Amino acid sequence: MKSVHALVIDDNVKNLGVLAQLLTLQGARATRVNNPLHLTEVLKSMEKVDIVFLDLEMPGLNGYDVLNMLRADSRFANVPIVAYTVHVSEVFTAQEKGFDGFIGKPVDSDRFPEQMERILKGEAVWDAR
Repeated sequence: MKSVHALVIDDNVKNLGVLAQLLTLQGARATRVNNPLHLTEVLKSMEKVDIVFLDLEMPGLNGYDVLNMLRADSRFANVPIVAYTVHVSEVFTAQEKGFDGFIGKPVDSDRFPEQMERILKGEAVWDAR
């Protein structure tokens, strides 16, 4: 998974660090964005992204707003965008709004490698536990 590049967007720096560490353990690289209002600037110099993990509740722009922004960018047309949030009750709304998957926080480090592999293969993962 060394060539995998993940974009992780979350306003909680601790959560960013945990997910980035899990990605690193899988051999993936992670670009972290802790303020969704800075995303446009980050995307200007962003190299190819293979997967996006997006928190739903953030100040300024929520995850659904960011999802719409990413979907409007042709570079993300075929990139799986996964909601990851503590608000597991949002799983159906996330599915309706167009997310490609859902992983509840805290992320289960034992299950994450398999979830990531499935998502990258184009399989849907809807884990709200």
